[in-house]
Amino acid sequence: MELDADPINMGLRLLACLFHLPTAVIYGSCSLFVSILHNVFLLYYVDTFVSVYKIDKLSFWIGETVFLIWNSLNDPLFGWLSDRVFLSTQQPGAEISSPEVVLKRLRALSHNGPLFAISFLAFWVAWAHPGLQFLLCLCTYDSFLTMVDLHHNALLADLAVSAKDRTSLNFYCSFFSAIGSLSVFMSYAVWNKEDFFSFRIFCIVLAAFSIVGFTLSTQLLRLRFETDGKAKWDQESTLKELYIEKPSVPQEKRITLAEYLQQLSRHRNFLWFVCMNLIQVFHCHFNSNFFPLFLEHLLSDQISVSTGSFLLGVSYIAPHLNNLYFLSLCRRWGVYAVVRGLFFLKLALSVVMLLAGPDQVYLLCIFIASNRVFTEGTCKLLNLVVTDLVDEDLVLNSRKQAASALLFGMVALVTKPGQTFAPLIGTWLLSVYTGYDIFQRNPLSNMAFCARFPLQMQPTDLLSCLRTWLPPVLDQDISLVRLLLVLLVQS
Repeated sequence: MELDADPINMGLRLLACLFHLPTAVIYGSCSLFVSILHNVFLLYYVDTFVSVYKIDKLSFWIGETVFLIWNSLNDPLFGWLSDRVFLSTQQPGAEISSPEVVLKRLRALSHNGPLFAISFLAFWVAWAHPGLQFLLCLCTYDSFLTMVDLHHNALLADLAVSAKDRTSLNFYCSFFSAIGSLSVFMSYAVWNKEDFFSFRIFCIVLAAFSIVGFTLSTQLLRLRFETDGKAKWDQESTLKELYIEKPSVPQEKRITLAEYLQQLSRHRNFLWFVCMNLIQVFHCHFNSNFFPLFLEHLLSDQISVSTGSFLLGVSYIAPHLNNLYFLSLCRRWGVYAVVRGLFFLKLALSVVMLLAGPDQVYLLCIFIASNRVFTEGTCKLLNLVVTDLVDEDLVLNSRKQAASALLFGMVALVTKPGQTFAPLIGTWLLSVYTGYDIFQRNPLSNMAFCARFPLQMQPTDLLSCLRTWLPPVLDQDISLVRLLLVLLVQS
């Protein structure tokens, strides 16, 4: 009996330890359960369908075209479906959140998180025609990923009101995202296009870990909020009933989508922010797509292979580590001061590099690496600014509740074009300044580029080599450059 009791006691002690974890740690752990899957998805799904499932070019283009349209529209669509009930107006003095809103978001996470993990598994088993499977898998995966991201980001505004608490929540999100990137390094040990069994087992283990993690974290947050949050909310409601004489509340008016868009058009801070964020998203994806190529064409003759590898490794790891440091600065100086400081720092480095010229090799190395790191850091801090816009939207329009997910979705809708134009403008600049045409149908026509590859290289090996130039781990959406490289190899 004592032997049987020991595992039970250990389990109870483990549950007690989990229950006493800080709310910020539990909330941030959700980023781990997303990143361990999403990084693997970004790195391998194109290679899987091209090299393993042998998808044809037409099906590939149809799937990507439909996906790009769906990927742009599903953020505001799901945000509207989630938060449209919160847009009704009432008398001023509405609270930023209520237990029902937070619990609703946690329930959505508890359902969509495991479904997101299951949709991840659908990529690695051939169960339909490659073209049909490609289209269905992409759209299904992105739908559940969008639902998870929207509700997780919305909780950043709903769980905390003060900038200090929100910074703490975002700090742990960055910390666990950095840990989640390790799944990419582990995947190299099992990736084999000829024998897919080990990689499939690896993906099943990752998905199972993600499902268990989403279930535990959302349940712990629900219990935490039902015990602590609801008691605090009930106490505040009792005090307001005692000391505030409530006026007669008129009948609530439901807001239509057209009226909501009109309200956003009058929200000046929102308009200024999305314009700035559009530029930052463009800059972030421009760097993530073309950092290896600029490193190759600007510095290949000036630095050693080991130095280039070091700079490439810094571009992967440093943004995660620096974001933790930037968030610690946010606690001390505030988010806006840190973001403004990063803007001025990037501007100063750009002016120095412009005056110094491209002949200063070490200065060019520092500029390329720092520009990558500081831009990623800025983009990762902007979610904290969106939470302030959520609060401002609540007050300006006297909403019943804060429509957090909807506002995050509208920001994503406006900034998505930055992800599309980044590879297009980048390829044009690369062609103008280096003479390297990434859209060249016949790669042998560019002798300066092809001299680096053996002429006996097979197309699939060429694809793998090219994809090392465009690492998609930090790219959060489809890179048109990467897709065109795949089609080039196929043709």
